[in-house]
Amino acid sequence: MVEEIRKVVMNGNFVGWEDAKVHVSTHGLLYGSGVFEGIRAYMDHEGKQLSVFRLKEHVRRMLNNSKILNLKPAIGEKEFADKIVELLRVNNHKTDVYIRPMIYFGAGGIGIRPAKQSTDYFIFSQSMGGYFASVKPLNVCVSSWTRITNNSLPPSAKVTGAYVNSMIASSEAAQSGFDEALFLTQNGYVCEGSGENIFMVKNGVLITPPLSADILEGITRDSVIRLAEDHNIPVVERDISRTELYTCDELFLCGTAAQITPIGSVDRRAVSDGKVGNVTEKLINAFEAVIRGRDGRFASWLTPVYLQMVEKTA
Repeated sequence: MVEEIRKVVMNGNFVGWEDAKVHVSTHGLLYGSGVFEGIRAYMDHEGKQLSVFRLKEHVRRMLNNSKILNLKPAIGEKEFADKIVELLRVNNHKTDVYIRPMIYFGAGGIGIRPAKQSTDYFIFSQSMGGYFASVKPLNVCVSSWTRITNNSLPPSAKVTGAYVNSMIASSEAAQSGFDEALFLTQNGYVCEGSGENIFMVKNGVLITPPLSADILEGITRDSVIRLAEDHNIPVVERDISRTELYTCDELFLCGTAAQITPIGSVDRRAVSDGKVGNVTEKLINAFEAVIRGRDGRFASWLTPVYLQMVEKTA
């Protein structure tokens, strides 16, 4: 919804959407040499306060990931977080928002190895509801494409160029009539979706692939684990075989964009009865209570945007 966006942050400066441009020689454009984050901000249950979900963790992860590419932004963690909040205030969002910051090598000529390029960054925001078009449990497939490995291009970091792997898998799934694709690792174990972590429920236990399975170290994934533990749902991190996808009791994806999204079938095989399972529904409700500010135990996960609301509740 581009028409709702008014300002974008470019290297610390606020510019209009139409003026948010990069040069054709930008290294991040030519070679995918950048890192990014997907961050959400949610309106509370009264529709008055907008709060960014786990802002510090997202910014910290992006700055840590920038070290992998040897990117050295001239901005620190607190300043970056503050700039995100300031952008949301400037754009005066009144609905749920998706925020996209990116750090990348800028303009400077041709060459795989960055030489004279500066380290640049931008931040933009836009209104966003559900990520998937369907409100029903997803129909997914196991992709014919394998997930990139940590020794080739670290999937644990949100490197822009690495997401071509996700794009071709997701596009293949859509062309075959599926909502999303699931990756397997080089060793044939379940990895994750094209842009989401995955959880399986079997005999009342919540199971998810370990970080060593070439997955993103997801912040929403971490939130789900902590909410599950809070609701006395046992959690196990272990390798998951492909056949378990067909025989498990429940299956769902999670991520900043996807939030918690149930899976109804894999490779046209129904997951249980194809409906939202009890554990999945419990976690969806728990997550919704947190992001809308109804569960004060997790208030530290929310960064309020509008100052007047903070002052009223102080």
